[in-house]
Amino acid sequence: MDHASPDPLLQLLADFTPRTPDEAADVERVVALTRAGDPWDRDRSLHVTASALVVHPPTGRVLLRWHERQQAWLQIGGHGDPGEADPLDVALREGVEETGLSDLVPWPSAALRHVVIVPVPGNDREPAHEHADLRFFLSTNEPERAVPEKPTAELRWLSTPDAAALTTEANVRDTIGRLAALMSR
Repeated sequence: MDHASPDPLLQLLADFTPRTPDEAADVERVVALTRAGDPWDRDRSLHVTASALVVHPPTGRVLLRWHERQQAWLQIGGHGDPGEADPLDVALREGVEETGLSDLVPWPSAALRHVVIVPVPGNDREPAHEHADLRFFLSTNEPERAVPEKPTAELRWLSTPDAAALTTEANVRDTIGRLAALMSR
């Protein structure tokens, strides 16, 4: 890492304004995690992930992905690969991998939109842990080109009300609500 430039994660968090006391507490946990070492290290019980809601602005539809492990309809996203340090870059890479959409860009800007720490159930490969998820909005001009990365990772384009109704996760409904409010401006 170039020590002359600020850590992209700490800079992103410094520029972010939490909307609730719970979100402010989550941001503080992510800052502490980042200052304590590699926040992306998957061996830590709490580690950073990056995700995004993909939107098609002309229609106002959003893309949700079925996450088999979580048994829920969620946004796209995941873990940083070794050497990755910028959450937006991680969200963009994961977006292309999970949807096949090669034209994804931050929408309407590269701003961080939501910070939430979520529990992840254990499985036969790893124990239960937490993801400090940093969320963005990405757009595509070619929604019809979306293709799931595997048959068990179905994708659905939905209106924001339908997406909010489909997900079982309150934190994802919150992210969808933030997107809906931004689109209505």
